[in-house]
Amino acid sequence: MKHTADRQGRHVARAFCAALAAALCLTAVAPATAEAVTVNKATAKPNEDGGSGVIGGIDTRLTWEATVDEGESVDAVTLTLPQDGSFDGSTSRVTVLEGLKRKDVQADAKVDGTSLTLDFSEPVGAGDLLRVEVTNMRFPPEGGDVQVTGTATVDGQETDLAPSPVIAVIANTPLQALVNWLDEQPWVAAWNSNQFLGMFFKPQLLVTSFASLFPGWLVCLAIVVVAYPFAILLGLLFAFMKMAKHRVVRAVAVTYINILRGTPLFLQIYIMFFGLPMIGVNIDNNVLGVIVMAVNSSAYLAEIFRAGIESIPKGQYEAAESLGMNARQTMVSVILPQTVRRVLPTVTSDFITGYKDTSLLSSVGVMELMMFSKNLTTVTGNITPYIAAAIYYLIVTLPLIRIVSKVEQHLARSESGQGPRPKGPAKAEGIEGRDAETVDPDPAAEAVAEESRKAFGAARLKPRPAVPATARARMGAAPREEAQDA
Repeated sequence: MKHTADRQGRHVARAFCAALAAALCLTAVAPATAEAVTVNKATAKPNEDGGSGVIGGIDTRLTWEATVDEGESVDAVTLTLPQDGSFDGSTSRVTVLEGLKRKDVQADAKVDGTSLTLDFSEPVGAGDLLRVEVTNMRFPPEGGDVQVTGTATVDGQETDLAPSPVIAVIANTPLQALVNWLDEQPWVAAWNSNQFLGMFFKPQLLVTSFASLFPGWLVCLAIVVVAYPFAILLGLLFAFMKMAKHRVVRAVAVTYINILRGTPLFLQIYIMFFGLPMIGVNIDNNVLGVIVMAVNSSAYLAEIFRAGIESIPKGQYEAAESLGMNARQTMVSVILPQTVRRVLPTVTSDFITGYKDTSLLSSVGVMELMMFSKNLTTVTGNITPYIAAAIYYLIVTLPLIRIVSKVEQHLARSESGQGPRPKGPAKAEGIEGRDAETVDPDPAAEAVAEESRKAFGAARLKPRPAVPATARARMGAAPREEAQDA
């Protein structure tokens, strides 16, 4: 028992020695702290135009605070910045507080590049709060986590100051350099002196807004681009359901379309974003935004597709039936291709509306373009970010509006018979023993024939069966003389 107790005692002693050695090692590698001054904080004033960040290489204001420890008095303090920082051209102000009472202590400032030395007119006593404010100083342009170091002179002896808390500094980018260049231009100052121009079109803020709003613009585009294919599929589905012969199917489609078209999109967004979480369904905001936009657009697209399909003349159905097509082949090969051409301008206009309606998602916290511009406007107190957001919307909508106008003009010319015509005369086919007869091909008949060839293959159509003259007369494909003969 005695030997066991001895071994335990030796183990305890060894463990104690090891812990003591580890503590000594940690003390040796830990950063040195000031013995006479306790550094409380170090902050910098934001200098980002339109933001809240601190940018390196640009004038800002540094505030450094420390408390003199008990039994000490400080005669001077030297603050040091990392390499490439600078106190050149700065001005400093020293405040000494004894409790809530301000002490009249003056300081003689001496700047040497990255160092600022302050010699006090009288020693700063124990317990006093020392605050140093340095304006027009600059942090390193490369940015990063910056700490202010230095020394304190205590009773004629210099002692190191503990590094200050970290200040996050943003690197000085080319964009910020452009903003700095604009700040120095006289014409920019004259422009901003106008109250309207300075509030709505401030050049510096317009530049920074484009960069800040870009992520939100991408989110906007992503939502509408992802949502629209689903909206087209849903729209086609409900268009066919509304034209179905079964009454119940038609009723479902009519109810779906009328509810979505009869209520505001803003209300539908609120119901989805606040209603689903209440029943335990939590979906990512961006994904839910895509779902809401797709469902809402599908109701409008269903009506567009239905109107487009029903606008195709009945003669097209009869001609396709005379060629042996069934209902599915007629719809896929004859009706839908013509429908797509007819509804393309309307569908494009609906896409533009959906793209603009994504701004409503900002009301429920989706970080899209409108949300970014609203936050930036709140920070800057200027309307210019909203103008930048409008430009982002116009970048997409104006080209699409131009395309829609071109397509509509092309369709109008085609409907009035002013569209492009074949370059040469066409030979009449299926007539043997007669001299080749030159006729002007009818566009509608040619469209039906082309779609028929695709469906059945050109080989099966030779020799092409003669289309009844009555059917051709109904669809307007047969020459007037031929219809009269029939």
